[in-house]
Amino acid sequence: MNPFDRSFNSSASGWLFFFKPLHKYFSKHPIRKTVIIAAVLLAIVLLSGWQFMAKVKEVVTDDFNQQQLVLARHAAEQIKNHVDTARKELVLLALSPSIQYYEKSFLPKRMQIAFSSLKQEGALELRYLDATGQRTYTVSGAQFDNVQSDPEDLKFHHWAKDNMKRYGTLASEVYPLPQEPDGQKLVMKIAVPVWQVSVDDSHPVATGKFSGTIVIIMDVTSLIQNLTAGIKSGKTGYAWVIDSNGTFLYHIEKSLIGRNAFEARKEKVSTISFARINEIQKKMMLTGKEGTSWYVSGWHRGKEGTIKKLIAYSPIVLTDLAETRTWSVAVVAPVSEVEGAIHGIQIRQFMMQGVLIFIILGGSLTVISLMVRWSSSLQQEVSRQTKELMKSEQRYRSLIENAEDIIFTIDRDGNLASINTYGAKLLNRSEDQIIGHNITEIFSWPTAEMLLQTIKEVYDIKRGRQVTHLIRVGEKDIWLNTNFRRLLDDAGNIYAILGISRNITERKKMEEQGYYTEKLASMGTLAAGVAHEINNPLAIILGFTDMLLEKTPPDSESHDILKTIEGQGHKAKKVVDNLLTFARTKEHTETSVDINKNITEVLTVLGNNLLVRKVAINTLDLGSDLPPVKGDPDELQQVFLNIINNAVYAMKGGGKLSIITSPAEDGKWVEIRISDTGSGIRKEHRKNIFDPLFTTKKVGDGTGLGLSVSYGIITRHRGTIAFDTKTADESETPGTTFIITLPAMPDIKGLRGKTA
Repeated sequence: MNPFDRSFNSSASGWLFFFKPLHKYFSKHPIRKTVIIAAVLLAIVLLSGWQFMAKVKEVVTDDFNQQQLVLARHAAEQIKNHVDTARKELVLLALSPSIQYYEKSFLPKRMQIAFSSLKQEGALELRYLDATGQRTYTVSGAQFDNVQSDPEDLKFHHWAKDNMKRYGTLASEVYPLPQEPDGQKLVMKIAVPVWQVSVDDSHPVATGKFSGTIVIIMDVTSLIQNLTAGIKSGKTGYAWVIDSNGTFLYHIEKSLIGRNAFEARKEKVSTISFARINEIQKKMMLTGKEGTSWYVSGWHRGKEGTIKKLIAYSPIVLTDLAETRTWSVAVVAPVSEVEGAIHGIQIRQFMMQGVLIFIILGGSLTVISLMVRWSSSLQQEVSRQTKELMKSEQRYRSLIENAEDIIFTIDRDGNLASINTYGAKLLNRSEDQIIGHNITEIFSWPTAEMLLQTIKEVYDIKRGRQVTHLIRVGEKDIWLNTNFRRLLDDAGNIYAILGISRNITERKKMEEQGYYTEKLASMGTLAAGVAHEINNPLAIILGFTDMLLEKTPPDSESHDILKTIEGQGHKAKKVVDNLLTFARTKEHTETSVDINKNITEVLTVLGNNLLVRKVAINTLDLGSDLPPVKGDPDELQQVFLNIINNAVYAMKGGGKLSIITSPAEDGKWVEIRISDTGSGIRKEHRKNIFDPLFTTKKVGDGTGLGLSVSYGIITRHRGTIAFDTKTADESETPGTTFIITLPAMPDIKGLRGKTA
């Protein structure tokens, strides 16, 4: 129950308790006492009405401002996340070997790929200054260019040369774009140093030398406008953003963008004192604090005059930069919007009180009767307004419930007080199974302990925290990025923690995909070198063995020993050939591939092996409407062959094999699922199964290259390969399913009809 409900219920019950005996009293006593008692009642009514309306106004105003604070806080988190994402993309780009070693054939493509991702975060241009700082390679749109370096960029370049800064990032102040005539487009530069610390085929050993500087120009105004322009508080409220210098980064009044907030207000309306809003900006917003207040403005959405406004503000703290920068988001609305909701009640109340005064002074029992009626009417009016407040609360709850993030509140001991519908659905629990329960009952170790420690730190240091952690829901692993913020009572004490968790599982998968790709490239280089070094002495051993066999009698003991040496040498040569196959990039051809036909051909080849190993095909569901994919049919057959062979090996003594193909995401992707009923993959091996030379098979049964080669092929086809596995300890039906997704060819001019 909210404060308004408690106030009304207590007031209503008190009045009813008072009026019942009063009515009996007037029916038994002379009329002469009526005037005295009526005067007392009149005074009580007037005082109670004034206190009641003051309380209503206070509760409604505070509730409205708290809703504005939620909007400001959410917008601040969105802006911070977009800037952080751009910074992380730059750091990832700086780790690319094609950038570090200035590989001309790959440099433009790598920069264009990175720029396509950065455009979503507001990037206007991506620049790369070479080690000398004299030339700059730029990408804006689809154009790649080579120009003379900008003098301003050389300041970043000088900073990046410092070895101590090799893992840092540096951002400029926000400034207007020179080519914009109105100066209302503000940009910011972010730079990262590039050092030669990665390896690839051409550079198997990292040099550790300075290679250059990457600089991105971000359209701050457009980025913030996209995230805040849609914010609407009440009927006419809006949001604005300032940076650490008090400059408007965004405002609904376009003429204010790029101008100092302290000066712009005074110039716009010089007859009004802006001391209060200036004080709020200076002591609260520019120092990174969060809160609510009010101030006097000189205009609102084109209307000028002295206007009192409610304001809620939340900081945007940009960390992981050479210098921490603090911006602030404010959401404002005129107080008149809140006062208008209760103004009608006040007018009706005082009119009724005027009537009551006349009736009370005019006579006895009629006054009491009318007062009882008034009490009933007041209850109905308050009930109506309570419903209005409940509608307002419902709008606030709708904002929370429709958010695609987990939003919850939790106390110091880890007991959950609330959670939105999206969060309960993601955790696969009902709200009753979450609210009132401890976090240790929801999450397993060590996630629960880590979150409890973070919550206690927020209470102790009195500052918000952000953590990235893994949770397990059923059989799925989900990565969350959780922000913890304090909720304060009127005394400034923390009474709960607000948590907002975002599902970043897909982003994690992309990062892991990139990690495996880089790792395979490095291992391929190593494998090629090792294979060539072993091949030479192995060829000599086999050559001399062959010569000795020609000179040794076939029935002698020496002949048998030499044949053993020859056999083992050929086995070693086979391992070396597999290594060379893994390391060597054969000519990659792409054509339209019918996946169903591809799999059918593989099963035809393996038919006898499946029969001998007692493996039955339990399910063969090849989608009839499966679109073709663009790729190398031989390479894809090698992938299916490797995975099916591994499945057969895992089902010792026989088992069941299932293969299902189907279109996904409205025909944009093709999904292949290959399942076995084997023993499953043990937990300690799961993170290594795509590593080259890693195998759980017996010596001589495998080289550990099958899944590594398959991973490289699928990645080269711009697809993904993942797996879901259960051991006998985890499920009554153990087994492993490999899920492969490949991009489908677009159906342009009958292209899908031509398959390989």
